[in-house]
Amino acid sequence: MKNQKRVVIDYVSPQINGGEFFIKRVVNEIVNVDAHVLVDGHDVIAASVLYKHEKAKTWNEVRMQLIENDEWNASFLVEKQGFYAYKIEAWVDYALNWQHGIERKIDDHQHVKSELLEGVLYLKPLLKKATKVEQDYITSCIKAFEDESQYDNAVLEAKSEKLHSIFVKYPEKILANSTQDFQVYVDRKKARFSTWYEFFPRSASETEGVHGTFKDCERLLPRVAQMGFDTLYFPPVHPIGEVNRKGRNNTTEAKEGDVGSAWGIGSKDGGHKSIHPKLGTVDDFKTLIKKAKDLNIEIAMDYALQAAPDHPWVTSHPDWFKWRPDGTVQYAENPPKKYQDILPIYWESKDYKNLWNECLDTMLYWVDCGINVFRVDNPHTKPYYFWNWLISEVKQKHPDVIFLAEAFTRPKVMQQLAKQGYTQSYTYFTWRNSKQEFIEYMTELTQTDQREYMQPNFWPNTPDINPYHLQGANEAMHLLRYALAATLSSSIGIYGPVFEQMITEAIPGKEEYYMSEKFEVKHYDWFKENKLTLLISKINEVRHQNEALQQTNNIKFCHIENDNLLAFYKWNQDRTNELLIIVSLDPYYKQQGTVQLPLKDLGIHEGHRLNMQDLVTGSSYNWHQEWNYVELHPALPFHIFKINK
Repeated sequence: MKNQKRVVIDYVSPQINGGEFFIKRVVNEIVNVDAHVLVDGHDVIAASVLYKHEKAKTWNEVRMQLIENDEWNASFLVEKQGFYAYKIEAWVDYALNWQHGIERKIDDHQHVKSELLEGVLYLKPLLKKATKVEQDYITSCIKAFEDESQYDNAVLEAKSEKLHSIFVKYPEKILANSTQDFQVYVDRKKARFSTWYEFFPRSASETEGVHGTFKDCERLLPRVAQMGFDTLYFPPVHPIGEVNRKGRNNTTEAKEGDVGSAWGIGSKDGGHKSIHPKLGTVDDFKTLIKKAKDLNIEIAMDYALQAAPDHPWVTSHPDWFKWRPDGTVQYAENPPKKYQDILPIYWESKDYKNLWNECLDTMLYWVDCGINVFRVDNPHTKPYYFWNWLISEVKQKHPDVIFLAEAFTRPKVMQQLAKQGYTQSYTYFTWRNSKQEFIEYMTELTQTDQREYMQPNFWPNTPDINPYHLQGANEAMHLLRYALAATLSSSIGIYGPVFEQMITEAIPGKEEYYMSEKFEVKHYDWFKENKLTLLISKINEVRHQNEALQQTNNIKFCHIENDNLLAFYKWNQDRTNELLIIVSLDPYYKQQGTVQLPLKDLGIHEGHRLNMQDLVTGSSYNWHQEWNYVELHPALPFHIFKINK
């Protein structure tokens, strides 16, 4: 027979898969906990959220409040990195039940002497818990309840808020019910808010035709910082295989001087723990990491678990690869794409334990070199439980490490990677174009349980993806795509300088760059400035100055009578920073409309004067009405308004 309990706790949120996976927050964020809490009959019940950091010995408690219809809520703040546990406890509060009952009888002018004596039974246990001042008050109540001559005073105290607050402060949790423990993992702020810039180090040279080095990358760091990027991501920097090396434009035969794909990792010069000799040495890389940090930039490294045919693993650990009956090894394929220069890892190898340990050791090697951010290539082609193990092992020793999943794949696959521990995820933003598509996708990301565990990272382009809407696109299209990414999501990235220099030539009929940099060294005028570089820098500055843009989930779309205009309201945790963003989706023509302000969310009534400060242009407008006219031109297809009340 089960232990007796009366209070039911149901529909606890947030939780993922019944508590199988942890929810996610960053330092100093709030966890809002909701549940259905109910009991048979009409007794007064109470509930609390209990929570504690993994290193704490005692639980903190915050009382839940009844909202309506047996739905209860409470919140707690997570102040440190690491795991927190939280649970809900609920009970019939017999003391409050007594007070509620006696109030009704007193209001009905009934004589309640017997009920007062019953109240003494609930007061006496509190004497052991209360402060000296409270003890004196409780003692006075007991005397009044027991003394017929103090009846009038006793009735007043029985109904008093002071007595109520003491009962709430020191509850007797008789027949309490408790949920299982749930977990929240708390990361550093960068897990939620980051601004990425990607370029190929081998294309960083000042001299055309010369392979770039880490020293060349150092020269570009001030430019990256000046544009407002805090994360500099490099494609793989390891030796590149010579066997089956790809030629320019992804041809299957490399010619003399072809550098191959950076993702074809491993050669006679080493594997995943080695640096491409033309880039420099490990010490050069460490120097670059340090100089980047001096400019508040973190270097993000590509973690690609695959091997070129001449990778040292192929001979030292042949069991880590799948061999065909004819003695050849299976290369990577994603039909119709073929990757003859890459051998996928055989994850069902009998030697999988050594394989897993080597993968972990490889990552820890680069962490020891100063890397705390990894973009993981094609994680969905490796076992989910491997990632759960690896990420857990790394985070235990190095909690600052951040993992970005490069997985443009099925929704549930991307969600599973996030559940298994990935910090951030690439998304479908690149392929969302219409107003309705943006609203539907953002609603999915921010209004379902995905908000609790999946942090999106919006990229307008990548070396792998030259979307159709950017092919041959004008300046306005690039501007509006960056503005959308930067205001809808708190984590964003671009592949440059291709994006800001509007290099968009594509392979006909494909979303791929023609003469892709993935297969050759390019030469750029790195210090070329244009309207895009200016406005990207300004938008990034606005992002760093406004907390409302440093999170993704607090968003509400505003009604505007034009399908080419997207309007949305964003706010920070305590609503001290509130923004209205309006973006034109038309890169060619002027668009106008009337936007409806979310007055209820703003806590104001129509007629209240709002100062709308455009954070990009510096212009300022006074709005007095719920509906307000806006007009956007391709020259500047967006507004980022700060709402000043």
